[in-house]
Amino acid sequence: MKSLLVGLFCSMGLAVATDAAAADPQLAAPIRAFIDSFNKGDLKAAVATHTGDVAIVDEVAPHVWRGPGAVEAWAGDLAKDATAKGLTDQSVALSPATREVVSGDRAYVIVPAVYSFKDHGKAMREVAQMTFSLQKDTAGAWKINAWTWTGPDPSPAN
Repeated sequence: MKSLLVGLFCSMGLAVATDAAAADPQLAAPIRAFIDSFNKGDLKAAVATHTGDVAIVDEVAPHVWRGPGAVEAWAGDLAKDATAKGLTDQSVALSPATREVVSGDRAYVIVPAVYSFKDHGKAMREVAQMTFSLQKDTAGAWKINAWTWTGPDPSPAN
């Protein structure tokens, strides 16, 4: 199943810019690792950047995924949705974080994002943001324990 999802990512051409993340390098590390892994189609490495009790909220049905297996389930649903809608050439570019809040072993990071894709060959884009909640693990490394995608309906790209 994981190999199938990785193959779907690669065939969809899903890419995520990796030059943008949190200003704090320690907070940026798991976000960058997630994005880099996802960009490469390395689902196992992407999963490793998250806690086991992760929660994901996205515009793709069923809109929420929780707990062990959530990243894999989200990735599968994203691939199915793109295929069903005829979406291709998908990519997400992140800009530098606009807000970071650290409270002990928890953090909150907001990152502007642009989702670009082709809808049956027509270039589209959605200007949005991703919000990450991070938590330090027992070794003191930050892990993503929740993230959301928030944006309006896509519009034609200029």
